[in-house]
Amino acid sequence: MAAVEIHGYAIVSDDDRIADAEGRMPDVLRNDADWAYFQSELDRCALVVLGRLGHEANPNPKQRLRLVVSSSSSGLEQRNDGWWWNPAVLPWSEASRLALPQGGRVAVPGGRLVFDLFLEIGYTAFHLARAHGTRLPGGVPVFSGCLQGQTAESVLAGSRLRAGPRRVLDPAGPVSLTVWQAERETRRSSWS
Repeated sequence: MAAVEIHGYAIVSDDDRIADAEGRMPDVLRNDADWAYFQSELDRCALVVLGRLGHEANPNPKQRLRLVVSSSSSGLEQRNDGWWWNPAVLPWSEASRLALPQGGRVAVPGGRLVFDLFLEIGYTAFHLARAHGTRLPGGVPVFSGCLQGQTAESVLAGSRLRAGPRRVLDPAGPVSLTVWQAERETRRSSWS
C-alpha cells in the first residue's frame, strides 16, 4: 500500500475551542498569518478530509480533492463534490486506498468528531495553532477529551504525539503554532 501521512490542522482559543456555541468559527479565531500557513499546508496535500458541515460551510475554490466524513454515505462514494465516506461502514485503510491510490499527504481540518476519529486512526502530525487571549465559553472543543477537562496538548500527548518547538505566527494576534509529531511506531500503524 502507498504511504499516507495524516496531518491535522486547528486553531483554538485558550479554552481549546474551535467554534462558538452556535458551531461557527468566530472572528477571534480568524487570523491572516494562520490562514496563510494553513492554505500553504493544504497546497501540499493530496486529499482534504473534513466533516459534512465543514464541507458545506467552506467553498472549495482551488478544487482540492475532498473526502467528506458523513453517515449519509453507504461506505465510500465518489460524488460531484468529492469522495463521501462513512467510517462506520468502511475502515480508513480501505477508504484511503481507494480515494488516494498513489498515497500522499492528507489534511484533516476537522471538526471535532473528525479530529477524534483521526486520533484513533493515528496522526503523522497535528498542527495546533493557538489564538492567545481568547475564550469561547460553551463553544465546540477541538477534541471530545477537552469536554472532560483535558487540554488539547494533553489529548495529543496521550495519543503518542510529541510537541515540536512553539513558533509565533503572528505576534500582534498573538497566535502561536506547535506541530506535534507522531512517534515512529505510531506513524507506521497509521498507514495500515
